[in-house]
Amino acid sequence: MTEILLARHAETDWNRDNRFQGHADPPLNEVGRAQAEELAATLAREPIAAVYSSTFRRALETAETVAARHELAPLTVEALREVDVGSWQGLTRAQVESRFPEQFRRWLDCGPGWEDGETHEQMGERVLAALCELAHRHPHERILVMTHGGPIRAALARAEGISQSEARRTGPALGNCFVAGLAIVDSNFRRID
Repeated sequence: MTEILLARHAETDWNRDNRFQGHADPPLNEVGRAQAEELAATLAREPIAAVYSSTFRRALETAETVAARHELAPLTVEALREVDVGSWQGLTRAQVESRFPEQFRRWLDCGPGWEDGETHEQMGERVLAALCELAHRHPHERILVMTHGGPIRAALARAEGISQSEARRTGPALGNCFVAGLAIVDSNFRRID
């Protein structure tokens, strides 16, 4: 069994402004840097064997702050990136609703929204495969994975045996620096928090 602490990155200006980030790469803002420090303090006494991160700055900067308390350096994994939201990237919800009203309505109903980029299912496949690979590398250890809301929802959906649409509809709010604990054994996911 491998325990994985899945954490969402700290705040960026785009989070604050409620913009779709997707594969955009904004850095943490001042609030986000303070949140990362708070998360590092919260996790300082946790036994963590390794820290992995999405390649995006918002995740990597948060991971570096937490990893420093454990005298570790985060390793980046491209598959841990957020879902590619295509033409919605950088837009606020109001802008998406104005420019893509039908897509926005579908997205609000937890169905597919953007028509380019990647689907939540495609993102989930790559993220779940990456988490299984990390679990294989770290048997009987606890690791930290710094990622994004979409990947965390995909992992929680797998652990709960529900679809990603259902997880988006009924799952918890995933604020910045949200942390969820998972146990992975032979590609089986179980929530442990």
